[in-house]
Amino acid sequence: MSQPPDQPPQGGFGAPQDQPPSAPPSASPAQGGFGAPPGIPQGTPPPPAGPPHPGYGYPQQPGPYAQPGPYAQPGSYAQPGPYAQPGPYGQPGSHGQPGPYGQPGPYGGQPGYGPGYGYPPQPQYPGPPGTPPPPPGGSENPFKGRPAVIIGVAVAALLVAGAAVWAVGGGVGGKKPVAEDSKGGKTSASGAPVNPGDGSGNGGKDPENLNSGRKPGEAKVLWYKQAPDAPGSGADAPGLWITDKTAVKPAYKQVFAYNVGDGKPTWDPITFPQKICAVTPRKTSDDKAVVAYMSGAGDNAKCNQLQQIDLDTGAKGWSAKVPDGALFDSTLSIELSIAGKTLMVGRSQSGTAYDVTSGKHLWDKENYGAGCYPAAFAGGAKLLAVSSCGIATDTEHDEVQELDPATGKAKWTTKIPKGWTVERMYSVDPVVIYMTNKDENRVNVTTLRDNGDVRSQLKSDDAFAPECGYASLDRDLPGCFGTAADAGTLYLPTEAKTGANEIVSFDLSTGKEKWRVKSPAAESMLPLRMDGTRLIAYVEPSYDAGGQIVSIPTTGGSHRPTKLLQNPQGTAAIENGFFSKAVDYVDGRLYIATTRLTGNDRSREKLMLAYGK
Repeated sequence: MSQPPDQPPQGGFGAPQDQPPSAPPSASPAQGGFGAPPGIPQGTPPPPAGPPHPGYGYPQQPGPYAQPGPYAQPGSYAQPGPYAQPGPYGQPGSHGQPGPYGQPGPYGGQPGYGPGYGYPPQPQYPGPPGTPPPPPGGSENPFKGRPAVIIGVAVAALLVAGAAVWAVGGGVGGKKPVAEDSKGGKTSASGAPVNPGDGSGNGGKDPENLNSGRKPGEAKVLWYKQAPDAPGSGADAPGLWITDKTAVKPAYKQVFAYNVGDGKPTWDPITFPQKICAVTPRKTSDDKAVVAYMSGAGDNAKCNQLQQIDLDTGAKGWSAKVPDGALFDSTLSIELSIAGKTLMVGRSQSGTAYDVTSGKHLWDKENYGAGCYPAAFAGGAKLLAVSSCGIATDTEHDEVQELDPATGKAKWTTKIPKGWTVERMYSVDPVVIYMTNKDENRVNVTTLRDNGDVRSQLKSDDAFAPECGYASLDRDLPGCFGTAADAGTLYLPTEAKTGANEIVSFDLSTGKEKWRVKSPAAESMLPLRMDGTRLIAYVEPSYDAGGQIVSIPTTGGSHRPTKLLQNPQGTAAIENGFFSKAVDYVDGRLYIATTRLTGNDRSREKLMLAYGK
């Protein structure tokens, strides 16, 4: 990674020059690094909520600003995003949350929570704002039904504070559903199936023997489950939770549980009267999770019914109905997150918190200050909120806050420069935010300190491609798969244009690259989570080889990947055919589950598979 010319010192933000309207997005960032948005003008009053601080900082010295660099938006399984031409830097600038595959990230193994991705990534619609979504059945739909005024803000901007930014790129988000036939696993009339099941928890017969023809050195399919029936238009199957005893998988209207070792049902499926519409990305430290389901089947139905579940026993705990907020603040769709003992439920313009153990209502996060409306939340080791402020005014901008899970009070508030929108949290602890500026076709990754001040901004000429959710009307903060972080380092996958990609590590104190390692196969390698000083990564399958789990040392002189598990070639078509999937590696077992049911009755659709030695 080359160092951009005239790199400014840490301390403030530089502003990019206008890019000619006719300039098309480039396929990859040009040499020169990345730029940053203008700093907050001196004299700007601090936000009224939470301890004020200068946010992205003031420029140390007045002067001209230089052109920022490009970014590509991360996509679900490498999704494309806007690119801009980078350029030299002017005034000084300065500039971290791990993602799903990550440690403190939205799906990583945060302290007190289950490892891996609790909530699978959702395909992001590639292309410029206004690109229509895929037809029903093609992918999950996390749109939250925000009113038009909120939509305008969410599409407006991303934040880039600091001197340098980098491109985060990707390919087309999601995969076209593939009907599974004999290519997905060799069949055998006499071969014993591997703990088959039809997804209903009753261990129904399945003639496939997915271990037939397994080669030396390849992992075994410990067990697998067929997907349950779903509408012809498809259905969501969000979430995957792994405990010491049980693998728990929601799908359409049911929640299934299987023994982690042999796949036998551990408790009867829980069936809801309507489809599941949201789940907590991670479980609690005592193996509880919360599921939300629709209030009815009509167009006016709301995602407002909550049910707590004990993942080891299947026992139903407390239940609640989430009320609507004020005018235009609805529960047509919601987002769920857990921080400590607090369940945060995000509505379209506010949030409401419950005690995750008892279901007691704790507090509400409502609009504050000069027209700031909470738009999204992210949980884990910390509880973060992103608000849209000054909607449809000249002062329109985003703000990031850390909230006290017990009280809802803001510990700090960081104001994002105008024109930038906080789209994702690559890590919650440390805080790493991914931002976009759609007007300028740029992206930025910024790390914040424990008090909300800017710590660093990433500096790179690469395009990066973690797999994220929809670039939708609202924000799914923890919806990225393929990032990881520890206290001082962020790990991101580069975009694979041809052949293997790389994982690059960044020093969160400086934003500069520390080292990089190439994928051991011709397919993309994605960070999964941290395991002590080792980075666990998932290598995607190809058409003629299964996926891999590898371990990468993050200390010492060598960062060469060590293969921990090689999935069999015989199930490569199944593994590669999921439109979107959740992946988790726990205690030497690899779990892969679909997050979208196609509803195709002619295909032998799989719900999930477990691999091991």
